[in-house]
Amino acid sequence: MQGSENSHKPDINQADMVDTKEEANVPGISSDATIQTGEIKETQPGVEQLLKDAEIKAAEHHDAWLRAKAETENIRKRSQSDIANAHKYAIENFSSELLSVMDSLDAALAVENASVESFKNGIELTQKQLMSVFDKYNIKLIDPVGEKFDPHYHQAMCIVDSDLAPNTVVQVMQKGYKLHERIIRPALVSVSKAQGS
Repeated sequence: MQGSENSHKPDINQADMVDTKEEANVPGISSDATIQTGEIKETQPGVEQLLKDAEIKAAEHHDAWLRAKAETENIRKRSQSDIANAHKYAIENFSSELLSVMDSLDAALAVENASVESFKNGIELTQKQLMSVFDKYNIKLIDPVGEKFDPHYHQAMCIVDSDLAPNTVVQVMQKGYKLHERIIRPALVSVSKAQGS
């Protein structure tokens, strides 16, 4: 058995062992690892330097992140302010146009001893002026006498007997208005009876 155990062991040269011991016992150096570490220290920065560099980069990234965060917050606040102002002053131009209509009404009321006819003419001119402002801002009149009743544009107030076709607008009690295609106010109407009702 001993012979077979010895046959499997590698043949170790005594001279190799001595050389290794001599290398390991060099004064001032404790082992091969220390020698290799010494070589690394000469070619690469120390751990302290790497840590310091990493801390500097981390601080730079953190500073950049804080600046980006602050800038984003400023943009958000500015956007909210712009939206609030847009809502608040959305009708500014429209209001300016209405002021000329108000001026016309004030001028009409300032006239002393005016006849009914001159008041009527002044009101008609003021109405035309107002309709001009409405046209400029795409506010359209809904005056559907004789048209087929449309619940999207008309609100039926009553149903009446009429010679007109069934479900036709007979009378407009209050005109409606739309802004572009959106209904601001439906027209209040009376509608002809359907046959057999």
